[in-house]
Amino acid sequence: MARAGGGNLPWVEKYRPQTLSELVSHGDILSTVQRFISEDRLPHLLLYGPPGTGKTSTILACAKQLYREREFGSMVLELNASDDRGIDIVRGPILSFASTRTIFKKGFKLVILDEADAMTQDAQNALRRVIEKFTENTRFCLICNYLSKIIPALQSRCTRFRFGPLTPELMVPRLRHVIQEEGVDVTEDGMKALVTLSSGDMRRALNILQSTTMAFGKVTEENVYTCTGHPLKSDIANILDWMLNQDFSTAYRKITELKTLKGLALQDILTEIHLFVHRGRGLRRRLPADPGKANRRPPPPARTDAHRLLLSTVDFPPSIRIQLLIKMADIEYRLAAGTSEKIQLSSLIAAFQVTRDLIVAEA
Repeated sequence: MARAGGGNLPWVEKYRPQTLSELVSHGDILSTVQRFISEDRLPHLLLYGPPGTGKTSTILACAKQLYREREFGSMVLELNASDDRGIDIVRGPILSFASTRTIFKKGFKLVILDEADAMTQDAQNALRRVIEKFTENTRFCLICNYLSKIIPALQSRCTRFRFGPLTPELMVPRLRHVIQEEGVDVTEDGMKALVTLSSGDMRRALNILQSTTMAFGKVTEENVYTCTGHPLKSDIANILDWMLNQDFSTAYRKITELKTLKGLALQDILTEIHLFVHRGRGLRRRLPADPGKANRRPPPPARTDAHRLLLSTVDFPPSIRIQLLIKMADIEYRLAAGTSEKIQLSSLIAAFQVTRDLIVAEA
């Protein structure tokens, strides 16, 4: 449901669920929280999981159900990573808010600490004592991405709920609702691209949808990939084709030109190529028959994008695929360490061309 008067809001905020019934996923968690609220037995909560999965929306919807709008400011304290959350903020505003009672309202106050994994160890230890001392009139809800960054003492005082990535079946109806409300022109492959690139993150899906709509007017697969700077499947198929069927210098030149033209990052190219190699079917028949002729053969005839898209996967013998994946993992590690993309691109092409020669030698 769109928020009233939200014409200039980002779609993420404009279509943020306002009640528990509007949330589209994690039905088991929502039903448990709803039962806590209806029985007036809400415990301290710890909501964790990847971004864009509904953690903040869930607790804000709970708060709106618990308190009327005019009570909200006095009964709810919300802090996130943009606020200072060292030990002073725990001993100051949080302590003073939790320790005071309301005169005209029964029940408990609610303290929401978003991105609690950014809190220092000292602040978390101080918070542990505050939670213990003021449980009678205050409930705490901690929200984080990484459970391991919350100290065990805090974890043991909260009821934990994990919010996993959203499935496409849950994301698509919500995206269609936004598309219908905003009157956006979206193709079927554009919708698939949105769901694929968001990886279960609803916030990311809506941001990509809005930015692609504003940039291109129409949401197609190519526009979505272009807007996010992600390599197209046809680009990856071309890169694989060049690495396996061209000599080293030609492959390096063509891939460098494509990277410069489309602004692609080698990290993204490597991730996509890994999917092709890992699933594995289809390119073996395209490899040269004679290793001696591998670098002397004339270039293959021009192929259409549709033809290249048939190269959805690459079929390598298991032993060779294992070696190739190890080399690709090494390249990814070196990229993460900040090494030169040019040198790592050379290493990637070399790995594929050595693999090609090994397959031909075995044939």
